[in-house]
Amino acid sequence: MSELIQVGASRPKAPAPDQLELRFSAKAISELAALRTHYPDNKSCILPGLWIAQREYGGYLSPEAIAEVAHRLGHSYAEVEGVATFYSMYTTAHAPGRHMIEVCTCLSCHMCGAYRIVDYLEETLGIGLGETTADGMFTIHEVECLDACDRAPVLQVGDQYIGPVDTSAIDALLNKLRGETNSTVVQLADSIVQVHLRDTEKA
Repeated sequence: MSELIQVGASRPKAPAPDQLELRFSAKAISELAALRTHYPDNKSCILPGLWIAQREYGGYLSPEAIAEVAHRLGHSYAEVEGVATFYSMYTTAHAPGRHMIEVCTCLSCHMCGAYRIVDYLEETLGIGLGETTADGMFTIHEVECLDACDRAPVLQVGDQYIGPVDTSAIDALLNKLRGETNSTVVQLADSIVQVHLRDTEKA
């Protein structure tokens, strides 16, 4: 997910226009065209366009992914990057693992042991918050309220909420995810794109 920009930290530079390699699939180009008809202008289409890019670029909005959205919507790289880095749902700081485990630590989850879950994940996976395992399988993040307080402590993996969880549930989840070949990070981005497309069909 996006991370706070630290003083003195620099973002990766955008690719030069003559070096931009467009990677959107035919499906992605068609989806973006459909979404553009739903909004009053291309600027309004930046958010869903970024979800398409996050899916097409393997779950990570690299400078190349942001540049492609800017190119296809006719806006500046700086403007599109500003949107991408403002919202924490987009992954802009680093390429995530195949499965991103997001732990809610807001009040209800905190009171129900969310930080014990964070500690257990860090110990089990050998990484800290915001880090990815060496095999590229898992990334763990702390997130704000997932609006599922009745299931505290709760996690989000892809488009699924999982909770309440304890250490045995974490073990079962990790074993299950290790057996999955598809990226739940990419799957989440695609699910959001499909919701946007359904909205265009209702209009």
